[in-house]
Amino acid sequence: MRLATWNVNSIRARVDRVTDWLERADVDVLAMQETKCSDEQFPTMPFAALGYDVVHCGFNQWNGVAIASRVGIDDVAVGFDGQPTWSSDDAVEAAAEARALGATCGGVRVWSLYVPNGRTVDSPHYAYKLEWLAALRDTAGRWLADDPAAPIAMVGDWNIAPTDDDVWSVEAYQDSTHVTPPERDAFAAVVDAGYADVVRPFAPGPGVFTYWDYTRLAFQKRRGMRIDFILGSPAFTDRVTHAEIVREERKGKGASDHAPVLADLAD
Repeated sequence: MRLATWNVNSIRARVDRVTDWLERADVDVLAMQETKCSDEQFPTMPFAALGYDVVHCGFNQWNGVAIASRVGIDDVAVGFDGQPTWSSDDAVEAAAEARALGATCGGVRVWSLYVPNGRTVDSPHYAYKLEWLAALRDTAGRWLADDPAAPIAMVGDWNIAPTDDDVWSVEAYQDSTHVTPPERDAFAAVVDAGYADVVRPFAPGPGVFTYWDYTRLAFQKRRGMRIDFILGSPAFTDRVTHAEIVREERKGKGASDHAPVLADLAD
């Protein structure tokens, strides 16, 4: 099975690029983030024409997560247990932020995740980001405690560069989010809960990125960040035979500012 994740940065603007790549890359399951549309607006038909079922969680032009699969979609869950919400209204469900969507595809439990950005270190959104990641760590740890043999993949845009090798310039991000010790510790805590970065052994750094800003020729100048990951449980990780960051898909007209990331699993 070939599993991929891609922050598409508006699926309606990039559906042709996404479905074209799906077909060329022979992807079985694609998790998407930042779809930026409601469920009703999601362009399901182009995926269906290629044999993919799609589940989506989105409400407006912000956030949005989806999973497209040609190997089945079962046990769909919007939001994970304990997921916090930005709203101070207790009646507002975490699902309303459209940041986490889970489904079982081909026997693998896949979670499409769009971790909060954090904005600035002194922003309340930064504290919320850390709270969100702590809740994910706790819940993901319980999944493995309940079933250590479960094949689980937590994939998506984590909005964290875990090491200095994951940014083009440490100095350029010195006072920014994505690289602060608390954020990196939060990412490491998820790993310590039993989930491995399955791509890094196949695409070691430095200079191996998944995101490049649209401004100042960042992509052409190789000024990027590595913030998109596939984190796998032991049962998932043991099946990975290949993984890569598909940098070529960041090129050309109408590209997302993120590249897709994929992993191949043995049967």
